[in-house]
Amino acid sequence: MFTRLLLAIDDSPGSDVATLFAGALARHHRASVHVFHVNEYQVGGRGVTLRTHTETTDLLTRTVQQLRDAGVRATGSSVRGSYRDVAGRIATAAQERLADAIVLGSERHRRLGRHFSPNVRARTIVLTSLPVITAPSPLDMSRGAELTAEEAARLQFTTHTMVPSP
Repeated sequence: MFTRLLLAIDDSPGSDVATLFAGALARHHRASVHVFHVNEYQVGGRGVTLRTHTETTDLLTRTVQQLRDAGVRATGSSVRGSYRDVAGRIATAAQERLADAIVLGSERHRRLGRHFSPNVRARTIVLTSLPVITAPSPLDMSRGAELTAEEAARLQFTTHTMVPSP
């Protein structure tokens, strides 16, 4: 079904889960993943971005290597843009890369956080005709629970055989 996925990341815990999710999805469909990052300009920063070139390169390199270590063909790139351009840059990159779907991370915004959220997911959906797949939000688990994000992603795509009862 999917042969090329575009994984849009930042450096949030939601992106970590999205990377695991995209890796599991890509392995399941034998798809390749292009990791994409928009390095946002600081508001009022006169062209200064939130991350340095080195930080952006490290973020992309770590994510691409993580996917490759999981057996997924992966590449990566980044562009600069204002916070208002992020969704448009993601949609454009997916179109240019001939992606079959876009994978985004998810964060649960609470209280005031939801009022100030840039809501990239909703704007990306409006700007593209591609499926936009939202990876599950990172779970807040107690110390007793020991399910890793990799295990959770693997469970999403484990095939189960149903045996009828006699």
